[in-house]
Amino acid sequence: MRMWDRGGRRRSGRRLGRRGELLFLAGTLVASGAALLVVLSPPRTPADGGTLTGGSGTVQTRWGPLTEQDRELITKVRQAGLWEAPSGQQAQQRAASPRVKEIGANIATEHLALDEDVRRVAAQLDVVLPSEPSREQQQWMNELSQLSGAAYDRHFVFRLRAAHGKVFALIAAVRANTANDVVRDFSVRANAAVLRHMSYLESTGLVDYSTLS
Repeated sequence: MRMWDRGGRRRSGRRLGRRGELLFLAGTLVASGAALLVVLSPPRTPADGGTLTGGSGTVQTRWGPLTEQDRELITKVRQAGLWEAPSGQQAQQRAASPRVKEIGANIATEHLALDEDVRRVAAQLDVVLPSEPSREQQQWMNELSQLSGAAYDRHFVFRLRAAHGKVFALIAAVRANTANDVVRDFSVRANAAVLRHMSYLESTGLVDYSTLS
């Protein structure tokens, strides 16, 4: 088929071909650039939550301002469940004391329920959650995995009681200071769960309070 320009002159097929090649090349470069941008800018979701907690500073939400400390509580509760639930399940196999085994089962079950709660809250407030325990928590899990019997009982109680004490202090601070209704309600539920777990662990008689300071 012959093609003509506005002046009635016949267009060159070769010229059209070159123009098509240039357009194709330009499209390829744009696509390549977009792909490179994706590689250089990975998704904003850290595995262990160590570098990002879903934003920075204070942001306004329909439930009140959401602060850095509010987000820290949400991510810390999530991370607590990521190592304490598996450890509680492990205690049922490695512990010597029937009481420690029972406590492990209770902590594992209750952390699974708390994890569902914290994920709902995070979705509501657009907070990015970690998907694995922190490096320190993974180290604690490795320590426990090398023990069994009475040694396991003592170390399980020591590690979990110390960890619960730290998050308990954070929950108290958030409950006292947050102006966000969702976070305040969540802090009450989290506080009840953590306090209950501390009581479980203390009931074993294995807590060395001198190591908690």
